Amino acid sequence: MTLASCTLGVAELTFRPMRLPFPLLRGTLIQRYKRFLADVRLDDGQLVTATCPNTGSMMGLAVPGAVVWLSQSDSPTRKYRHTWELVEADLGKGPTLVGINTGHPNKLLAEALEARRVKALVGYPGFRREVKYGKNSRIDLLLECAEKGLCYVEIKNVHLSRRHGLAEFPDSITERGTKHLAELAQMVRDGHRAVMVYLIQRGDAKRLSLARDVDPNYGAAFDAAIAAGVEAIALRCRMSPEEILIDRPVPIVG
Repeated sequence: MTLASCTLGVAELTFRPMRLPFPLLRGTLIQRYKRFLADVRLDDGQLVTATCPNTGSMMGLAVPGAVVWLSQSDSPTRKYRHTWELVEADLGKGPTLVGINTGHPNKLLAEALEARRVKALVGYPGFRREVKYGKNSRIDLLLECAEKGLCYVEIKNVHLSRRHGLAEFPDSITERGTKHLAELAQMVRDGHRAVMVYLIQRGDAKRLSLARDVDPNYGAAFDAAIAAGVEAIALRCRMSPEEILIDRPVPIVG
């Protein structure tokens, strides 16, 4: 494999936050069911069924009566035109927007890397997405540099918070996530760099912790991965109904 040079180009990169499908439609959640569907009453009174792009439990977020924001598609092949994007949550300090679409984090981080906004991952001029590695897995982003070598980056969407200011992961048992940690650790043993990125789609987070009570096996796998040399960083997003922007890193505690 020929890796790209680590020399940065002379052209300046202009960073723009990820624009959400506009305009988002505001409504009230009636119910989430079958994991992938949600009934919503839009502010104009229309009742719609939206797809829910999130396989987790969405603990504390799928509460009937919550204010939600939906995007809509004009694709004639889609069974459901609307997609659930955001929900308002309040832990006693006022409402905050939370992103529940797990399809956004990879794009958000890729855009931030192109703009050199993630200090821990600068110096890699090229990257590829969804590259096969490990045992029948695909890495979210594979960063490449002739001098630095390969850096395997796995990305997890974070939206759980049970205490104001503290984001948590995971929100349900995740065997897949546990497997990813083990495979990142193997990449380190093979001589590469590996980074676990927790992308927090809620602007009220001041730190991140593992929800070890939700999935003790994931917590143990995280500890083993860190001991093996896997790096972990948490990045908080600034949220609005118009755009999502990776704001800044927050510490990982506990």
